[in-house]
Amino acid sequence: MDRMGNFSGGIIMAQVNWTKDELVAYVLLFAAHSNLTESNNEKNVIISKVDMKTFQKIHGEFEQDNDYQSIQKIIKALDAYNYSKDDLSMLFADIKILFFSDGEFDSLEQNMYRSLERLLKS
Repeated sequence: MDRMGNFSGGIIMAQVNWTKDELVAYVLLFAAHSNLTESNNEKNVIISKVDMKTFQKIHGEFEQDNDYQSIQKIIKALDAYNYSKDDLSMLFADIKILFFSDGEFDSLEQNMYRSLERLLKS
């Protein structure tokens, strides 16, 4: 099932062959969707971290994935790049910048941040 609730077949194991910029774009898009959409400010933050072509490519892929697929892809890509604690700290700093881009860090964003910390830092 994609993000719009359309069923597209069985669960497909996540295939990940991203660059580091594509990984960053995907993680930030996933975080931005904690309230089911990304704002223009959030898009601008993501585009400031990666180029527009990367953003558009990853956005198209992201829209086709459900949450389970997204999480599996993120975990596999972080493992593939052997993200260190320092790398994760920088990624989480980018996530905080994203969340504060609209001037507030709302409860949905806080919950997403904590969930990502538990999931990715374990």
